[in-house]
Amino acid sequence: MANSGSASGHTEHTRRDFLFIATGAAAAVGVASTLWPFISQMAPDAATVAAGAPVEIDLTPVAEGQIVKLFWRGKLVFVRHRTAAEIKSARDVDVASLPDPQPDSARVKEGKDQWLVVYGSCTHLGCVPLGNEGAFQGWQCPCHGSVFDTSGRIRQGPAPTNLPVPPYAFLSDTKIQIG
Repeated sequence: MANSGSASGHTEHTRRDFLFIATGAAAAVGVASTLWPFISQMAPDAATVAAGAPVEIDLTPVAEGQIVKLFWRGKLVFVRHRTAAEIKSARDVDVASLPDPQPDSARVKEGKDQWLVVYGSCTHLGCVPLGNEGAFQGWQCPCHGSVFDTSGRIRQGPAPTNLPVPPYAFLSDTKIQIG
């Protein structure tokens, strides 16, 4: 009888251990699930992180003459792969004749003249200008008629200033980072 009693006592001890472990695990899960919303609210949401995060663009697939559109910090940005003719016409302009005088060299990175990066909203009222349009084959605002050249400089119309250049840097010959 002593033998059967010790076996059942050992079984009871094992069941008790299991109940303690199961209860402890359930309590840990309950505490974690209660604390998780409080901990997660301290981190910024994905939209906030994405709004200020720099954006990297691979320039390899962008064909000469093509304009790529993307968003950074909620603003439209144009990345234009300019042709040799577009670069020449932008350089040959008499800067003194421009409403907002700025040389082409001040709007691109040295040695990377073929890449122009500008914000994609007209400086008049914020409309989105259309690419490869207008008398200078840069951009033209369809709403109020502002015309920008291939360097994003205002040439005609009510826009008071050139298309702004966002902060950007070349990470390599084929990759830029905006922001």
